Amino acid sequence: MKEKWSYSESIESSEIVNLESKYGHFIDGAFVSPKSKKYFETLSPSTEEVLSKVSFGGKADVDYAVNAAKEGFKTWKKVKPVDRSKYLFKIARLIQERSREFAVLESMDGGKPIKESRDVDLPQVAANFFYFAGWADKIELSWGNNNLKPYGVAGQIIPWNFPLLMLAWKVAPALATGNSVVLKPAETTPLTALLFAEICVEAGLPPGVFNLVTGNGETGSYLVNHDDVNKIAFTGSTNVGKQIQSSLAGTEKGLTLELGGKAANIVYEDAAIDQAVEGVVNGIFFNQGHVCCAGSRLLVQESIEDEFIAKLERRMQQLRVGNPLDKNTDIGAINSKQQLEKITDLVHSGVNEGGTIFQTECELPGNGFWFKPTLFTKVQPAYRIAREEIFGPVLTTISFRTPEEAVEIANNTEYGLSAGIWSEKGSKILWTADKLDAGVVWSNTFNKFDPASPFGGYKESGFGREGGRHGLLSYLKESR
Repeated sequence: MKEKWSYSESIESSEIVNLESKYGHFIDGAFVSPKSKKYFETLSPSTEEVLSKVSFGGKADVDYAVNAAKEGFKTWKKVKPVDRSKYLFKIARLIQERSREFAVLESMDGGKPIKESRDVDLPQVAANFFYFAGWADKIELSWGNNNLKPYGVAGQIIPWNFPLLMLAWKVAPALATGNSVVLKPAETTPLTALLFAEICVEAGLPPGVFNLVTGNGETGSYLVNHDDVNKIAFTGSTNVGKQIQSSLAGTEKGLTLELGGKAANIVYEDAAIDQAVEGVVNGIFFNQGHVCCAGSRLLVQESIEDEFIAKLERRMQQLRVGNPLDKNTDIGAINSKQQLEKITDLVHSGVNEGGTIFQTECELPGNGFWFKPTLFTKVQPAYRIAREEIFGPVLTTISFRTPEEAVEIANNTEYGLSAGIWSEKGSKILWTADKLDAGVVWSNTFNKFDPASPFGGYKESGFGREGGRHGLLSYLKESR
């Protein structure tokens, strides 16, 4: 019998990362101790070891940060747009210079594979700052409207799935348009944001222009409801987004919401099957499925279903689950115990409702939070796993016969963030895309991003756009 072979480990060293035993908030150009005098631990999800202690932001801390941002805005709005560009260019270059350090820290704190944080996240982070640096001195000319002005203080709340990339998506356009920022990162992944604060100091960014307060949902609530915050940008769950929208009703605050998703990845019978299999795998298993626009619903045409599923299962068996710092790892750790419990609960519901489950034959590490790549077939659209956002490495499959049926199933969701279409016929792709309720539609690919392309959704996936020219408008308002 032929002996099964395995990959040799190729571990990225963590020695490049110098972690402090505890971190303060970053306010008015310096790290400061929390007025709350409280700290909380941030863990490595792959080992459950404590990486550091991070400040808890209470009301007094948020007040301090917002007041600093108000003063910072007075300075920043007077800076010539061409000079704002120079600051952003410098930040982008410094991120590139320290990209290995950022990538390792992102994988340690968030659990994502190093090859993703190194080869996807960090290049995109730098690209966003470069892109919006180029826009900073062209804003007045672009719209021919001299009445467009920055909001002032932008409160930004980002999630744990792409901590540094979501920071770039929000901070870069906000600074380019002349706003100051108070950022609240996710409580489970604050470390790369704190490292970014060091970059801001190194770049010479004026004090108060960028401020960072760490904490949980309570901290975020203080920021959202602060009277001196002029604009809120939030990426996270639909439920929290609804709460934010409700609390801001009747105010003049600007609001951008990028919320949940339940994207359909539609594979037609004329698709290049091997290419589509790779795209489907990337669409759902990239970043452990911790992606709001993940292709979590596979809609495959009935005539090719058996062949496609067989190839998909074979490809899934090749996915390597394990140490996020191993360059061979395809799927890292689930971000937190809480998220793992949610994934597990939804998978159990899928089995109980009648779905057929397939999981890869991988060995999971003894410590940390892990979940096997999972595929459900024989799924009905009414099942919980077909309706609710799982936010994990779980794919549900539904078959269809006609393009009309595919569109009907794809749109049968409260979300409207993204979708994918696989076909060799351009006319079929365009027809389908036109009928899908999705803010972003990929054709013969999935999970590809560009700073110049706007991103955002419809229905309960939120409103407003991030990225591209549209993303700038989210941080500008008509002056009176």
